[in-house]
Amino acid sequence: MTDSSTRVRPDRRAELAAALAAVRSRIADACAAAGRDRAEVTMIAVTKTYPAADVLALAELGVTDVGENRDQEAAGKAAEVAAAGAAPRWHFIGRLQRNKARSVVRYADAVHSVDSVRLARALDVAATGRDRPLTALVQVSVDGDPSRGGALPDSADPDVGLGAVAEAVASAPALRLAGLMAVAPLGWEPDQAFARLAEVAEWMRAVHPEATALSAGMSGDLEIAIRYGATHVRVGSALLGMRPTLR
Repeated sequence: MTDSSTRVRPDRRAELAAALAAVRSRIADACAAAGRDRAEVTMIAVTKTYPAADVLALAELGVTDVGENRDQEAAGKAAEVAAAGAAPRWHFIGRLQRNKARSVVRYADAVHSVDSVRLARALDVAATGRDRPLTALVQVSVDGDPSRGGALPDSADPDVGLGAVAEAVASAPALRLAGLMAVAPLGWEPDQAFARLAEVAEWMRAVHPEATALSAGMSGDLEIAIRYGATHVRVGSALLGMRPTLR
């Protein structure tokens, strides 16, 4: 049951319904063009800066997966949504500090941004005692620049090398290694970025055959990401509109 703080206006619901139909059509067309089954691709609605009312409206429209970037915002929003009776799958997709791990595992079904062995270990400790393992994706730095986050594909670094991070997740009892996540680097064409990511994903599947998920592509480049094998696309502005500037 929703209260006034989580009740969406009819005009806003209509906006969201129209945007959702358009995004779903884009995903279906992209899958058809790539010769892929539409059921292989999950759309994650990225609701950062938007209220719980929008999440509830999207849930009513059939959206099952919601993504958030900041724990401070996501924790309260997830609680509001749960109190209103909805239960979407929550994906934490932003950079995550180890001291936020205990908070995130309380509401998140999946964390897409595991980029160090130390973070994997912190999440494993925090997730111990859950009724099911926490789904974890290793974030990859496609261009090898560690400053924006992401494990390094061609590095033997014991904390941030991709092999070390993937193994830390795979061996953690409270985590389930699902696959990889990446963001196309600034200045790179999406084709270049996702082609490189597809190469890394092939390596990952050879070493960890269970790690088949590939979280890649956003509002502006989801078609290209799907062509290169994305199983999860993270859609914000195309679904909810241009968000206000974060303070």
